[in-house]
Amino acid sequence: MKEEDVRPEKLFNELLRLNANDIAIYFKGSKYTKISCPACGKKGTFVFNKDTFDFDECKKCKTLYVSLRPDKESFDNYYTDSESSKFWATTFYKATQENRREKLWKPKALLINEKVMKYAPSTKSILDIGGGYGVFMEEYLKLNPIDHLVIEPSKYLSSICRDKKLKVLEKFLEDIDVDELKHDNKTFVSFELFEHLHNPELFLKTLYDIMDKEDIFIFTTLSGMGVDIQSLWEDSKSISPPMHLNFFNPKSVEILLTKVGFRTLEVTTPGKLDIDIMNNNKAKIKDRFWNNFIDYSNEKEKNTMQKFISENNYSSHMMIVCEKV
Repeated sequence: MKEEDVRPEKLFNELLRLNANDIAIYFKGSKYTKISCPACGKKGTFVFNKDTFDFDECKKCKTLYVSLRPDKESFDNYYTDSESSKFWATTFYKATQENRREKLWKPKALLINEKVMKYAPSTKSILDIGGGYGVFMEEYLKLNPIDHLVIEPSKYLSSICRDKKLKVLEKFLEDIDVDELKHDNKTFVSFELFEHLHNPELFLKTLYDIMDKEDIFIFTTLSGMGVDIQSLWEDSKSISPPMHLNFFNPKSVEILLTKVGFRTLEVTTPGKLDIDIMNNNKAKIKDRFWNNFIDYSNEKEKNTMQKFISENNYSSHMMIVCEKV
């Protein structure tokens, strides 16, 4: 798999251009609050400013995060009305939907099913938080046709899921009443949502409260310790505020989960694109080793390095399995 397969450069650059314009519209009058590390709570150290947003790095747990954080109302308006959000939900996703289905969602459905069979084989239902177009759920149910629910607050995306005959709860997570969910063995999933959250700890506490004991939660997010993010740093396209605010890592995400009450069962980084992303942005790599590696290595050596990176938890694509205890 290549970055261009799922994130075409032309479309992605247009998304970033629209995002830059939206910042001036939706965050100009926002009330900013200085926050500490969202994982361990320690005071962070300023590392760079990008697109008017200050980023701090926690010296204890290495979490990278937007530290001077605008109010939640600004983010809600941004995600509801902004041109970049509309572009992502319509033009960008539609143009890449089938590639994403084949390259991302089918393999992800297989991987999630493996995790469910390993950690929660008695699962009776699967719930996708922020299920979007419902592509993951479509693919997962082909493998494991159990009861399901897509939790999706967008009217537009909820309608698409219903057209696919998927069960939908059109609500934000924090608006769900525990009685709206079945009290059986459940697996909750969420993909590429955690890095967007205004308050990750509040999200986890809300989820914990509606889960039953021994329910599991599987989610993916960006790891700030991923080699592409570390080597490109502020020039990484993944660091794109206000879309991406939180860059936890395998160690710091477990700190936060433990604080909320979850038991972490597994943290992996099964990413496949780190080396390709670096190759596509090699002019911006500041580290001498990675600069020379990209130029010096052949395709086989790059594939071997990508495998090493993923297996040793240094990919920027991170997957976490945790359980309510």
